[in-house]
Amino acid sequence: MRARLLAVALASAALAVGPVASAQAGRTNGTITVFARVGAPGEPSLTLVTPDRHVFVGTFEDVTGSDTSASKVFEYDAHGKLLRTFVIKGQTPNKAHGIQVAARDRKGRLYLLDQSPARVLTLDPRTGAQRTYATFADLPTCGTGAATACSNSVLDNAPEPDYAAWLPDGSMLVTDFAQQLIWWVPAGGGKARVWFNDARLDGELFGPAGIVLMPKHHSVLVTAATGGITTIDPTDNSTRGRLYRIGIARHDRVGKVSTLWSSKATQAPDGFAVSADHRHVFVAMAGPVANCVVEVAHQRTGWHQVWQVPSCGVGAGSSSPVQWDTATSVQFLGRSILVTNQAYFTDIASHWVIFRVTEPLRGMPIYVPRSAGQG
Repeated sequence: MRARLLAVALASAALAVGPVASAQAGRTNGTITVFARVGAPGEPSLTLVTPDRHVFVGTFEDVTGSDTSASKVFEYDAHGKLLRTFVIKGQTPNKAHGIQVAARDRKGRLYLLDQSPARVLTLDPRTGAQRTYATFADLPTCGTGAATACSNSVLDNAPEPDYAAWLPDGSMLVTDFAQQLIWWVPAGGGKARVWFNDARLDGELFGPAGIVLMPKHHSVLVTAATGGITTIDPTDNSTRGRLYRIGIARHDRVGKVSTLWSSKATQAPDGFAVSADHRHVFVAMAGPVANCVVEVAHQRTGWHQVWQVPSCGVGAGSSSPVQWDTATSVQFLGRSILVTNQAYFTDIASHWVIFRVTEPLRGMPIYVPRSAGQG
């Protein structure tokens, strides 16, 4: 479904590429510990931190797609103690499964992005109740002559919803990293419609990932592995990932699109978190030649990478208790960041952890409107 064999080849070939620049000298933060270990079926993806400092994380599929067991959501307290486990219901039989704990509403319900079937699923942690909230269509590629309801990807991928952000009216934006677009889910749920479909989001295998609504609600930040990663040439600038700002015009229409920052070649930015002052973005670099978190800061001359932890590269994390292996998500928890270690390419169970990295900055609160989840 995501050209898995090609992804395996990329990961293997990447072993020949050495680490890139080391972490910024003199930075006093960055101590790495294991916050929690994640059980089977593993491959932890997006974490979500609630106002009571509980941490939820879902399990994802591996690169081979051979594990067809039901996804799970794990709930931890602020110290990493496992509190509860939820088994996801209603997933397509005999398919690989993946769940992203992408959002919450003010009643405490969680909004999960399911891969198979492609849907938004609500989970009430108090009762365990689950229900389908929204669905996503499998679109034709735009090259087939379809109009706006099409995918700009060069590959005819099935939908794979990845990250979500609420809008003030209770509607939701959802990235689809396989169909290379951003969906709009109406308030109260239902059938999603294409919100932003642009060739700049086409990463061939992996496209748009993280999405965060910025203050004043006039724009979202979005990461994307644009330009494709089918080459492993680290000098090929077309394979740089991007951090975009996408404006939101009246009636939730797409506004101006601008590139804030570009990653190093062949790296794939994934989930990210924004600091409370809105001037620092901490981006998980999934790889296949990254395995780190980079800090991108707004300075007088624009947005620039100023720090990374650990030193980005294959086999990164020599100072870490567990090797960094496909970092996919960043969330603030007090004066630290939580980073999921998915081990997507290697599928090594001992690497399925959530890291805790000390960080002097605090995070920007994730926006949740009063209308979230209501029709």
